[in-house]
Amino acid sequence: MTSTSNNEQPVIYWFRQDLRLHDLRGLNKAVATGRPVLACYILDDQSPGQWQMGGASRWWLHHSLAALSADIEKAGGQLYLARGKSEVVLARLTEQSGATLVCCSRQYEPWARQLEKELHESLEERNVELKRYGGSLLWEPETVSTLAGTPFKVFTPFWNKCRDLPLLLEPDTRIRLSRWPASVDAPDTLNDLSLRPTNPDWAKSWGDLWQPGERHASAKLSAFLRGPVSDYDAGRNYPARGATSRLSAHLHFGEIAPARVFHTAREAALGDPELQAETDKFLSELGWREFSHHLLFHFPQMPEEPFKADFAAFPWLGGARELRAWQKGLTGYPIVDAGMRELWQTGYMHNRVRMVVASFLCKHLLVNWRAGQRWFWDTLVDADLANNACGWQWVAGSGADASPYFRIFNPTAQGEKFDKGGDYVRRWVPELAALPDRYLHQPWAAPEKVLQEAGMELPADYPLPIVDHREARESALAAYADIRTQQGITA
Repeated sequence: MTSTSNNEQPVIYWFRQDLRLHDLRGLNKAVATGRPVLACYILDDQSPGQWQMGGASRWWLHHSLAALSADIEKAGGQLYLARGKSEVVLARLTEQSGATLVCCSRQYEPWARQLEKELHESLEERNVELKRYGGSLLWEPETVSTLAGTPFKVFTPFWNKCRDLPLLLEPDTRIRLSRWPASVDAPDTLNDLSLRPTNPDWAKSWGDLWQPGERHASAKLSAFLRGPVSDYDAGRNYPARGATSRLSAHLHFGEIAPARVFHTAREAALGDPELQAETDKFLSELGWREFSHHLLFHFPQMPEEPFKADFAAFPWLGGARELRAWQKGLTGYPIVDAGMRELWQTGYMHNRVRMVVASFLCKHLLVNWRAGQRWFWDTLVDADLANNACGWQWVAGSGADASPYFRIFNPTAQGEKFDKGGDYVRRWVPELAALPDRYLHQPWAAPEKVLQEAGMELPADYPLPIVDHREARESALAAYADIRTQQGITA
């Protein structure tokens, strides 16, 4: 162990899903000790029960770590990268550096909470203290409860309660970081973590679409508040309109603090009642993110089991053929296929379309929501366990404050309503681009002459619907009626 005096003993700041230098309570506390602060990131994919990070998330993480490393170097430090078990890596780093304090932000996934508990115990045995701080949520899950002291299960009262709670933004602190001493083993390189896809590099064009990192997160928030937020309430439903913030991946990886988003948006709308109303709607979506983490914290089985127990008996009749057609964007329903192709090509899907494609998988194809959840987990750059699990269960009808099961989106009607001009479908399903608007969302209904004028043939150029909407709806409702009968539910 390196020999150091107490005032020279360094503090290790362990970055997790908080890849930024500003508005970060744990980092501020580490700096406030007056000791040298050493920064590290550990790619730990060995925790029991952990959902291994999906390919799209790994791509984002690579570039986020590159941005963070550059920012740390500007602050005088060095980001130590390692791959392995957090317990083993931190034990080695504290031993070799002489650090007796490790600071970090909390995480709320079930395996992360168990890891924090085990780390606290193992480091304590080495006379090293682990201090955890909030950093990725507006409020800590334990601080929000009903009058009876129980977790909330419905969003509106949850959000009403939250808005009455104090919200503090971390003071702007000058961050000074230190370089690791020579006594510490050489870190891994970013390429050693093998985060980017190869052979083939299916994300090779994503650098033109996304710019991970704290600086870009802040710039994206500013751009959103200068324009799109003014049309947020209505505009967010139209996938071709560009009225959403697209901050979700930045928030998931902690490149911007949710409190910073909250405060900045509120301040930008002051004195303008109409803008305040639009901003409040945007902030309520931030509230849904909080609500999802609240549910995951109190009900950690959410990603694996239906929140409503009666759905455990639901007869998921869809199989591999239906799932594969959905994944490839070959269902024969243009708005569904456009969404799935946008997801595969960009790592992202518009939120309205996420609801449509999820409803289609669960309620038209009768494929278990867990299969959709897994696909989103692997293909979304903003894949987040809490948001993903709660979102899928909400659509499937099995979650907390869920959409009623009998609410089954008509994919044709959704396309005609929210992509009336067809800009979204024509971009992502180009084989349909020449069809007139009247038939764009139901190409199977186009007369042969119209198809010929558009230079296409069905099903050679585009598949016929994998299921009939009306028949699929009736099958789904019948399946739901069966489980209600089995459970003895009459209301």
